[in-house]
Amino acid sequence: MLAVAALVAAADFAADARAQGELPRVAEVVNGRAEVVTYRGVRAVKLVPAPETLGKDEDMLALLDLPEFGDGTIRIDVAGAPRPGAPPDSRGFIGVSFRTGARGKWSEVFYLRPTNARAEDQLRRNHAVQYVSHPEFPWYRLREESPGVYESYADMEAGAWTGMRIEVDGAKARLYVNSAGQPSLVVNDLKGGKRVGRIALWAHVDTEAYFGGISVSP
Repeated sequence: MLAVAALVAAADFAADARAQGELPRVAEVVNGRAEVVTYRGVRAVKLVPAPETLGKDEDMLALLDLPEFGDGTIRIDVAGAPRPGAPPDSRGFIGVSFRTGARGKWSEVFYLRPTNARAEDQLRRNHAVQYVSHPEFPWYRLREESPGVYESYADMEAGAWTGMRIEVDGAKARLYVNSAGQPSLVVNDLKGGKRVGRIALWAHVDTEAYFGGISVSP
């Protein structure tokens, strides 16, 4: 079952603005809790998994204290790497959920697999960035039905701060990684259609997950 943490006061997340925006203000966390920490010299929100989720294939979701989102641009800094003791197939899954339903009942997600980006295996590299749509279109369904369409390559380093820019327009979305001038992944058929919903921080429970400044523009 989804374990929902208590509301996190917005005042607890007050911090200096970074280049891409203010520290996220977390309203509710599914499958974990949020802490304010300093990571690699940067003020950040860290997602910590609930004890009962450890060892399971579960996601953490931190719904933000922001207006509902339909179309626009989301910019955020993230840093993800496998947690100590995580299974060998952990990749440091970390990203952003948008157009998200209550408690994550449904959502669109762009996420990163940081350890894949510099792997010696080219096929793993090709799985460095991913789009999914919960609950009906997990990564394995999209990979099976449309190989290579909803995932791609982008350079990044596990545990390092990585910039994500997500541009959403109707049923289309683009993900830019770091300062790339071209998108790393283009999705022309968001599975949730043109619905609206919350913006949330997203990470797997096996991930050391940090989130820096965020900005949202229409």
